[in-house]
Amino acid sequence: MNFDLHLEYEVSRKQQQMPLPGNSTVVVAHGAWADGSSWNEVILPLSKQGLQVVAAPLPLTSLSDDITALNRTIARTQGPVIVAGHAYAGAVIAGANEDRVKALIYVAALAPDEGETVAEVFYRDEAHPQAPKLAPDKNGWIWMPEEGFANAFAHHATPDQIAICKAVQRPIALKCIQEPASRPAWRSKPSWFLIAEEDRMINPKTQYFMAKRMGARTQSLAVDHTPLLSAPAKVVDIILKAKQAASS
Repeated sequence: MNFDLHLEYEVSRKQQQMPLPGNSTVVVAHGAWADGSSWNEVILPLSKQGLQVVAAPLPLTSLSDDITALNRTIARTQGPVIVAGHAYAGAVIAGANEDRVKALIYVAALAPDEGETVAEVFYRDEAHPQAPKLAPDKNGWIWMPEEGFANAFAHHATPDQIAICKAVQRPIALKCIQEPASRPAWRSKPSWFLIAEEDRMINPKTQYFMAKRMGARTQSLAVDHTPLLSAPAKVVDIILKAKQAASS
């Protein structure tokens, strides 16, 4: 089966998934250098739409640790689930294989295939000139340089938002980006991908490549790497579209 026919088959098969009833839960997963509060501006609007929303606390200690933490959060919910991941968490939500998970949403996220590492897809294409220089410290933790938040992590965010990002940042362990991924859930579940055209962290060309490979429904927008902060209404919109499509 050639690549294009394989994608058509995958998309057709995914569209046959069972629809979501109204009592769905949205589980959101944060990326590196962040915590669940990075989804604040998305959580409240979704809650006002009548959705249950839960932020998964990821330890950022290894990819498998983070997948375990995500699935622990999913296990605390009831009914069908939509899972959304930002940036690094794209690799994490690919481990959400439970039957109750009906859709995956990638927000400027990384989507390694089976056997690939996060680092391999992150560095697939050339870096933006203002991308931060990232390197582990002596203990194997990667911190975001302070100027990286304003220059690349969320360069469209407000000064107040950037100040909070700096204050609450959590480092990511080198193990997270070096551990090979297992078979991703996007191979069997419907997926959506918000491509950030003005991303300075993950090259938009890389995002297009991953979205096409996944057979994801894509929405390309003129947003930065962290639209959760700088353009939350657009993130809410794609989550609601995913729920509506899965419910129809």
